[in-house]
Amino acid sequence: MSNQIKITLPDGTVKEFNKGVSSHEVALDISEGLARNVLSAKVNGQVWDSSRPIESDAHVQLLTWNDPEGQNTFWHSSAHLLAEALEELYPGIKFGIGPPIDNGFYYDVDFGDIEFDGDQLEKIEQKMIELARQKNEFKRSEVSKKDALDYYTKKGDEYKLELIDGLEDGQITFYQQGNFTDLCRGPHIPNTGFIKAVKLLSVAGAYWRGNENNKQLTRIYGITFPKQKELKEYLELLEEAKKRDHRKLGKEMELFAFSEKVGMGLPLWLPKGTMLRDRLENFLKKAQVKAGYQPVITPHIGNKKLYITSGHYEKYGKDSFQPIAAPGDEDGEEYLLKPMNCPHHCEIYKTRPRSYKELPLRLAEFGTVYRYEQSGELHGLTRVRGFTQDDAHIFCRPDQVKQEFVKVIDLVLFVFNSLGFENFTAQVSLRDPENKAKYIGEDALWEKAESAIIEATEEKGLKTTVELGEAAFYGPKLDFMVKDALGRSWQLGTIQVDYTLPQRFELEYIGADNAKHRPVMIHRAPFGSLERFVAVLIEHCGGEFPLWLSPEQVAVLPISEKYADYANKVYTELESQDFSGFIDHRDEKIGRKIRDAEVKKIPYMLIVGEKEQEEGMVSIRKHGEGDIGSMPIDEFIKFFNTKIEESIAHQ
Repeated sequence: MSNQIKITLPDGTVKEFNKGVSSHEVALDISEGLARNVLSAKVNGQVWDSSRPIESDAHVQLLTWNDPEGQNTFWHSSAHLLAEALEELYPGIKFGIGPPIDNGFYYDVDFGDIEFDGDQLEKIEQKMIELARQKNEFKRSEVSKKDALDYYTKKGDEYKLELIDGLEDGQITFYQQGNFTDLCRGPHIPNTGFIKAVKLLSVAGAYWRGNENNKQLTRIYGITFPKQKELKEYLELLEEAKKRDHRKLGKEMELFAFSEKVGMGLPLWLPKGTMLRDRLENFLKKAQVKAGYQPVITPHIGNKKLYITSGHYEKYGKDSFQPIAAPGDEDGEEYLLKPMNCPHHCEIYKTRPRSYKELPLRLAEFGTVYRYEQSGELHGLTRVRGFTQDDAHIFCRPDQVKQEFVKVIDLVLFVFNSLGFENFTAQVSLRDPENKAKYIGEDALWEKAESAIIEATEEKGLKTTVELGEAAFYGPKLDFMVKDALGRSWQLGTIQVDYTLPQRFELEYIGADNAKHRPVMIHRAPFGSLERFVAVLIEHCGGEFPLWLSPEQVAVLPISEKYADYANKVYTELESQDFSGFIDHRDEKIGRKIRDAEVKKIPYMLIVGEKEQEEGMVSIRKHGEGDIGSMPIDEFIKFFNTKIEESIAHQ
């Protein structure tokens, strides 16, 4: 038997190596410079330590700081470095979990009787840098369940013992760097010396395993970089992000609010925010009608049996609001707040027999759904318990799937281009081949669906990445990862191909052969959810919406109450042209009125006083630019309409 294996690189290059070669050695074969920068490697789709031996033919992608998976490995290792520093500084503490997140990492810690607060973060940072400079290797070892339990029993760490209890022999690995050992699947960077810059950002409380009935641990958030310069740039970006925070701007611009009496994670849309939402909805509804969608409306609740049929209750029942028994119902009928719109749309499809001639059938709804997110995971509009999806479901013949998928991609691109999201990557989210049990449906149907998505993205020439294990439980999907003005990545639009729900709901159509056939279902939501989309849009544009979308386009600012009547006359003329805005009749100096209008991001301010009243003029200020001159009201109306047309010209 040959001792050689074939390694295929992303560019198609195939090289032979001895069995047991590591990804680091593969990198070294290419160049020493590359080998110095490799953090980990993707081997047959799974991210491994760069030192881990490869025993058979494999596809290998070498991961550096420039790859998202490389950064993920870097921050995962940084979480271990944080834990090592904490254990040295606070002996006897216990550890929960310490994963990487989108920007950095955190570790959940039980400090016991030790007093701990955010004032100690700088001391921990210094210890992390001290340990990083030791360049300790991250050493992986496979451990039996008995040995793992014995190790953490001696340490008295009930959190790790609980995690190990849910694992089987052959699933347990430890990682050690320096004097610190942790239960971990990995992977990790080669050694701690790669970590050159450290910043611990904040401290928060977090219930163990997200369960409010468990003990609250201390969660320490941090971020690290391979260069000090990158940390400096990130902290500057963080300051800019604080200015753009949608929660801050949403309050200043009076768009939305939250009330504990209403309930955590349930946003209240104020008049201006509602106007913004309405404009977004109308924009998409207009585009959908052109694309052949038909509007539908479904209830906010549904019978529990509906979600059992769809599979949503089995997969997401724990994340739903608890079933509500119908009053006085002796049969025990139960209802859920709607967690998904798709089962309802399946029932709409079934309201009458369908022919192949009427497919594709495209049903669209701005449907509000409800998920019981843990309180610690709620965050402004980006993570809420009640949100509205721009949901649509396309029921089509198998031969129409790719064509319909391409059309949906076109619609998503239209939405993104219209709203200034031009930097994005399409993520092809597939099943985890090592854990097919968590998905429903037949393998052959999954393969068809995955092929349709990949072919459609190739036809459109999209820049794509492939992520295993990120598929929906009923089918693969295409997720659009959008970068905002600060370079942060957000998952917004999504398109999913589903052969499974049509089977579960026994959906049928009569084909040209007069026989019954099963349709295919495409789920799609260009916005994703209105709440999350609005949050991202606010932060992307810093609250300065395109003129056509701005809820308040014009503010009329009288210098004093003597010019109130003239201000009313000006605003009446603007209102007759469907401009939106207000008159600031407050007894405040004009400087204060201008400052407040600037804070609210009002695109145009019309200042009226004695001169303007006498000459039938308005003095115009543009947000962020200042005075742009004076003109008669009718000229301003023409000017403004031109600006509106310019702002929607690309739609």
